[in-house]
Amino acid sequence: MKKKTMTALQIRQELFERYPALDACRGSIDAAYQELLRCYRDAGKLLVAGNGGSCSDSEHITGELMKSFLFHRALEPQFERELTSAFGQEGQELAAQLEGGLPAIPLTAMSAISTAYANDVSGSATFAQLVHVLGAAGDVFLGISTSGNSENIVKALMAAKAKGVRTIALTGRSGGRCAQQSDICIRVPEDETFKIQEYHLPVYHGLCAMLEADLFCER
Repeated sequence: MKKKTMTALQIRQELFERYPALDACRGSIDAAYQELLRCYRDAGKLLVAGNGGSCSDSEHITGELMKSFLFHRALEPQFERELTSAFGQEGQELAAQLEGGLPAIPLTAMSAISTAYANDVSGSATFAQLVHVLGAAGDVFLGISTSGNSENIVKALMAAKAKGVRTIALTGRSGGRCAQQSDICIRVPEDETFKIQEYHLPVYHGLCAMLEADLFCER
C-alpha cells in the first residue's frame, strides 16, 4: 500500500530541485497552487481543457486528482458512515474500495456535446460553451496551450472570467493571448512544442501531489 511520505512543501521543493529551469515560473506555480487549494477548500471544482497532447494532459490531470496519486487516500468519514448505515456489510465493503477524490472535469472528454456544438455552432467556442454551462463562481478553469494562442482556450478563458470562474493558463515562454486573459499564467521556459509539454508534466504532477498532501489523510 502506498504511504504518505512527503508534505506539500517538500513536494514543491523537490519539483524545483529536479527541474531548476522551472524556477523562472516559481511565482506563478505557487499562485496557481494557492488558487487550486482555495477552490477545493471552498468545495469548488476544476475544469480542464487543451488540444492534442494538451488534451491528453487534461485527462491525465483529472486522473491524478480524482483518485489516489502518491498515497492511498482515506474516504470521507461521513460518507463511509452513511454507506455502512444504509447498506450494512455491503456498504462497509464498498467503503473499503473507495478513495478520497477532488472533483475535476476534463472538458476534452465530452465528445458528443463537443462534436455537436462544433458542427452546429462553432468549433472554436466549444470549450467556452462547456465552461459557461458547467462553471460556477469560485471554480477554476485550467487552459493548456503550448503557444498560448489556441483560440478555443482563449475563448474558454473569456467565458470563465464572465462566469466568475478563476483561470489558470499553462503555456510556453511567450504566454500568448492566454497570458492576457488568465488570472494566472504559468509560462514554462521553452518555445518548442514538445519541450514545452515536457515541462508541463512535472508542473501539473507537482500541483496535484501538493493538493493531495494538503487535503487528504492516509488510509
